[in-house]
Amino acid sequence: MNNRCLMIQGTTSDAGKSTLTTALCRVLKRRGVRVAPFKPQNMALNSAVAVDGGEIGRAQALQAQAAGIAPSCDMNPVLLKPNSDVGAQVIVNGQSIGNMCAGEYHDYKCIAQSAVLAAYGRLASQYEVVLVEGAGSPAEINLRAGDIANMGFAEAVDCPVLLIADIDRGGVFAHIVGTLALLSDSERARTIGFVINRFRGDLALLEPGLRWLEQHTDKPVFGVLPYLQGLALDAEDAIKRESVVVTGRALRVLVPVLPRISNHTDFDALRAHPQVELRFVGPDEPPPAADVVILPGSKSVRADLAWLRAQGWEHYLRSHLRYGGKLMGICGGFQMLGRSLEDPQGLEGAAGNSAGFGWLEFDTVLQTRKQLRNVSGTLQIEAAKVSGYEIHAGLSRGEALQRPAVLFDDGRGDGVLSADGQILGTYLHGLFDGAAACGALLRWMGIAEPAPLDYAVIRERAIDRVADAAEAHLDLGRLFAPLGIRTGA
Repeated sequence: MNNRCLMIQGTTSDAGKSTLTTALCRVLKRRGVRVAPFKPQNMALNSAVAVDGGEIGRAQALQAQAAGIAPSCDMNPVLLKPNSDVGAQVIVNGQSIGNMCAGEYHDYKCIAQSAVLAAYGRLASQYEVVLVEGAGSPAEINLRAGDIANMGFAEAVDCPVLLIADIDRGGVFAHIVGTLALLSDSERARTIGFVINRFRGDLALLEPGLRWLEQHTDKPVFGVLPYLQGLALDAEDAIKRESVVVTGRALRVLVPVLPRISNHTDFDALRAHPQVELRFVGPDEPPPAADVVILPGSKSVRADLAWLRAQGWEHYLRSHLRYGGKLMGICGGFQMLGRSLEDPQGLEGAAGNSAGFGWLEFDTVLQTRKQLRNVSGTLQIEAAKVSGYEIHAGLSRGEALQRPAVLFDDGRGDGVLSADGQILGTYLHGLFDGAAACGALLRWMGIAEPAPLDYAVIRERAIDRVADAAEAHLDLGRLFAPLGIRTGA
């Protein structure tokens, strides 16, 4: 069996695959092992721009950070970005190849597999160990034919598989035993054992179940990871709904949860700020009074704009602005603030044109070629330094763009800051992550003296936190020994 590769699969979505992969990347880096993350196929609307100029899942960018290396397109060769209930934009080797419905993509998998195996081969030739993250569950028997995301990949490269299960959602033993029951003989054989995730309570009460599981499956439980409250790691897709307790006078910030919301990781820094009460507002949920509303990114901007109108947000936002509230739009949310949004080629749905909210004087046309850049520059608020990344298909033109919100270091202007300073729009993702930009934007929003916050530091501490948990609660020697991974003293 391939002893330079370990694949982490989950009994369910959100079982903890991304977090465990991140933790083990950092654990191996600490031991001087050259390790790289890899996810053959990812379905997510949170993405990042890799160093080689393509688009990958944000989780793989975070895992690369944990491994101490730059993220590359090889780490996530196939990325699916859903733009409807039955279709998605397909991104291969960092670049969009178009939209496909589920049936079309199923037929395309044999071609996608070639890209997956080639990318894995390049990583395997550069690094001592490749940690592979699966997608969803390997027991989704309706998707087994042509699988490239889970056991299909593991079988192709002959790698061992570690299975992680989330005990917090209940039924953990049924999840594990049921998953094994639905695997083939060869797939069960390459499953080397289990990790239990998100445990709260007295471990002694769990021990009888662990002993039964090991006896029943003849496979080891490598450890039980605790529930880590308030963990600040980039989510692959799901929006964290944990309550954040804010003491004292808080800046109230609302973000509507669009049906195709993308890159909601933009708001992680605001969620972590001690003076901000950030609330995601879901469908049919009346938006409360707020100081600031931020329209987020969207994978289907015209459809999400229509959804906002149907949900009554246009009336709410007009009232919000009339009473002096601040309004911000990021990427797709920025496009909604203009006069019109045109999709002549039907890139995000049916071809056509939609009227924007019209609060900023510009128009946007969606184009086939995406703008993918890591950028840095200066906010036009307090001349604060800012950095982040662009991922957008829209090209915006109009007189409002003569008042850019950001000046990039390459001389380009980005977004709009309205003449009265009440509305700000930008294509820049990640703009709250840096301390200087976050502080300037919070003062613009209404906090006179914002507490300093550098989300890059918080993210790095979170990586160390999950790695520390793995060191403390997993039998890493037993886990790594059969793989021939050199972990040092």
